[in-house]
Amino acid sequence: MTGRHSGTRPAVWAAVVVLGLTGGSALGGGAARADDGIDKLSAQQIADRSRDALLSARSLHLSMRGDLGDSAPPMTLELTLDRDGNCNGSVDLGHSQGSVRIVKRGDEVWVKPDANFWKSQVPGGGSAFAAILNGRYMKGSATDPRLRSLADGCDLDTFQKLVGDNADNDRGTLNKGRKTTLDGAPVVPLTRMRDGRTLTMYVAATGKPYPLRITIRGGGADAVVGFSAFDKPVPTTTPPPDQTYDISALLGRTSAPV
Repeated sequence: MTGRHSGTRPAVWAAVVVLGLTGGSALGGGAARADDGIDKLSAQQIADRSRDALLSARSLHLSMRGDLGDSAPPMTLELTLDRDGNCNGSVDLGHSQGSVRIVKRGDEVWVKPDANFWKSQVPGGGSAFAAILNGRYMKGSATDPRLRSLADGCDLDTFQKLVGDNADNDRGTLNKGRKTTLDGAPVVPLTRMRDGRTLTMYVAATGKPYPLRITIRGGGADAVVGFSAFDKPVPTTTPPPDQTYDISALLGRTSAPV
């Protein structure tokens, strides 16, 4: 799907925030457990271990909401994804630009945009698509050029590669706060100031030192990224045939671009 929407934006958005905190020295020797007194380690050591833990995850739930101050509308995302390219969730583009429900299983992708999405992302032709689909999912292959950007953004490997490939980005001083709790879980906060923004990452202080929440404030930004359900399976339910419409058949019925 083309237009102003970018399927990889959610993964890029989260990776940029993560890199703002975890960039620095080379990756360590694997994700250590956090119950060895991680709060006694230096800020950089905690950041390195947290990055290692994130890169070791086989699956996770990613939630994002807010505004990065990048002139793009604030968006909301709830997505469970894994390294095998399976995912299940939704993206709201904000400012009445619409939302999209996404399901990917193996090489198959199901996408259900709402009416606002069609109106804003496919001006002049979106209403025709919405009428034909009538609340059903579009279905296609993950290799279809019209769905590839969505499919790529729905893969945990894409996200982890962004983190791993940029592991040496360490601008700004990294500081460690006192051990505290987040939703009842013990965490260690790390904070980095960069480009007029304050980024704070809350690292689990028990179990693997996963990043559990990241906030970014200042410079026009006000956003939150959350990580949970590490190594939990992605829901396997896919839309039934009577609730799907093949994307090739859809495009064969209308000349509007997608």
